[in-house]
Amino acid sequence: MVRTGDRSRAVPGSALDSVHFALDRGSPVPLYYQLAQQLESAIEHGALAPGNLLGNEIDLSVRLGLSRPTVRQAIQNLVDKGLLVRRRGVGTQVVHSQVKRPLELSSLYDDLEAAGQGPSTHVLRNETTSATAEVAAALGIAEGAEVTALERLRRTHGQPVAFLCNYLPATLLDLPTARLESTGLYQMMRSAGISLHSARQTIGARSASAEEATLLDETEGAALLTMQRTAYDDTGRAVEYGQHIYRASRYAFDFQLLVRT
Repeated sequence: MVRTGDRSRAVPGSALDSVHFALDRGSPVPLYYQLAQQLESAIEHGALAPGNLLGNEIDLSVRLGLSRPTVRQAIQNLVDKGLLVRRRGVGTQVVHSQVKRPLELSSLYDDLEAAGQGPSTHVLRNETTSATAEVAAALGIAEGAEVTALERLRRTHGQPVAFLCNYLPATLLDLPTARLESTGLYQMMRSAGISLHSARQTIGARSASAEEATLLDETEGAALLTMQRTAYDDTGRAVEYGQHIYRASRYAFDFQLLVRT
């Protein structure tokens, strides 16, 4: 149902049939922004899936009881975010949702699953190797010591969203590839009795190399978010060092700031 003030209207004949809107004409928030936010929420929570057609602007304005400029502005807002695309002769189509991940010590797999994003994992590397100086410093071990090196490609709705490189002390726990492709790394650690306590994390951004662009289905030079994280257990021992890259077009960190008093 679409609610505009005290009026309800069904939205038949499109992927919007299952979506409920609450548009308040008396609110100081512009109608186009209300519509854009509610469409984005429907995409994020899977009510509107990649490939769904929303129809053209004229159809949408009639169905939603809004002016065409209002609908156009709302759609453009989501086109600019990469969530929708306009296709000539077809109309407006959902491309994918952007992952908004809370800035906390959690597994990307678990966060995606909880958000209904349909995560899947392809393990590209799972082997024992010698720790480089960088990895050794992060884990607090000797350079050259044995570590387990993991490289995984994480997808949502079949589309790549992140490339994850992780290093763990080789004797920490068993990491069978089949389990890594069916669950999150932190869930496996918790199941092994490892109690995660805290982490140090650095977030940055850079452009995609040719190899990274191919891996993530992006263009070379596209914006990527980066994250380096060292996680510690409840004894203060470093148990994991991660170097991750995310598609900026499909991924964002979401956190709350508090004012000191």
